[in-house]
Amino acid sequence: MEIVIGLLIGLVGGGGVVAIVQQTMLKAKREKMIKDAESEGESIKKDKIFQAKENFLRLKEEHEITIKEKERRVQSGEDRIRNKEKSVNQKMEDFGRKEKDIEKKQLELDTKIQALEVKSQELDKMQQKRVAELSKISGLPAEEAKTMLVEALKDEARTNALVHIKEIVEESKLNANREARKIVIQSIQRVATEQAIENAVSVFNIESDEIKGRIIGREGRNIRALEAATGVEIVVDDTPEAIILSCFDPVRREIARLALHQLVSDGRIHPARIEEVVAKTRKQLEEEIAETGRRTCIDLGIHGLHPELTRMVGRMKYRSSYGQNLLQHSREVANLCAIMAAELGLNVKIAKRAGLLHDIGKVPDEEPELPHAILGMKIAEKYGEKAEVLNAIGAHHDEIEMTSLISPIVQVCDAVSGARPGARREIVDAYIKRIKDLEALALSYDGVSSAFAIQAGRELRIMVEAEKVTDARADELSFTISHRIQTEMTYPGQVKVTVIREKRSVNYAK
Repeated sequence: MEIVIGLLIGLVGGGGVVAIVQQTMLKAKREKMIKDAESEGESIKKDKIFQAKENFLRLKEEHEITIKEKERRVQSGEDRIRNKEKSVNQKMEDFGRKEKDIEKKQLELDTKIQALEVKSQELDKMQQKRVAELSKISGLPAEEAKTMLVEALKDEARTNALVHIKEIVEESKLNANREARKIVIQSIQRVATEQAIENAVSVFNIESDEIKGRIIGREGRNIRALEAATGVEIVVDDTPEAIILSCFDPVRREIARLALHQLVSDGRIHPARIEEVVAKTRKQLEEEIAETGRRTCIDLGIHGLHPELTRMVGRMKYRSSYGQNLLQHSREVANLCAIMAAELGLNVKIAKRAGLLHDIGKVPDEEPELPHAILGMKIAEKYGEKAEVLNAIGAHHDEIEMTSLISPIVQVCDAVSGARPGARREIVDAYIKRIKDLEALALSYDGVSSAFAIQAGRELRIMVEAEKVTDARADELSFTISHRIQTEMTYPGQVKVTVIREKRSVNYAK
């Protein structure tokens, strides 16, 4: 029993000791955890304090930079204000000095005026005394003597004035001529010019001589159709890889060249195709002429020109005046007019416009019996050009009276452009006129549809309408026209007149 009680007491005591030990260990663990937590908290606190100090220092530095920038700006503004104050003070001092100088000069002027008044009074007294003495000596009243003296002085002054006026007029003429020559020379030097190169032939290059046979066609049908459609003589000779297109009219030559190029490129060469291509090429050339007119106006800075006038400007490219290309001549005149108008203080745009249009009467579709200057003026008036431009166009060959300062400038520039060495060749123009007269003579007969002078005017080919002209009438036309050429025109050698009558029946299968 005692043993059992001892064991129980031992167990109870041992459990108490274990409990005490466990409590002691738990307490130590809690204290360690508290110490660790406190240590970690101190570390976090120190980190936060360090970060806060860094942020504070950074913000303080940025704030100091901002303050310094503001101080710099304020200092700069103060410097500008001080400089302006110095400038204002300096100007005030200058104004003060000038005001004192003005007051001083005003006092001196007042003193001089007073002295002059005193002298004037003395002179008046002396003049009255002399007048009285002269009246006594001459026995004439003062008023009558004064009148005689004034008349004598007037005559003397008039004589002197006439002498001076004559000298001034002579000097003005000399200076005007000198200035005019100077302006003309400067204008010529500032405008680039080209030599006149006018040909009556064009060379069409081909890849091989085999193409020549295709162009000629069977029994010459193709080449005859091409000559009939274009009015251009096509010379196929032994020249290697080349065909010569001969015609006095550049438009016809260009149509023939373009049409031939298209036919050779396409490969289909026969009479029907030739007529189709020539018609299409003629239409394309008209579009190119309009585009040339537009480009010319843009290059010269001329705006608002009527489309029909623009087309006529483009046609100038294919016209010549005494061998000088008409478009080149008109551009040259326009530039010269602009330079001269600028030198004289006149309207440059109107001068340039008048210079470009001054020969527009040479390129109408119809050519009535009017001088080209008057015809050009009427055409320009029809399409709404200004009165100054109209007068300059109509008066540049003195057909009408000049009413604008632009008109003599256009006349002078036209003469300058045409008179320079190498600008014109009258022989070429006379030749072209003779060729045109040949064609015009043939076209004057009823039933003639077209006429082409070829071989430099040595042959005249006339196409007649089969419905109006019989074979007998064709023979009669050939004889009559050749007789008129022989009696009315001057020409070298002989002219062959060929009348061609062709009957065509055309229908369409639809």
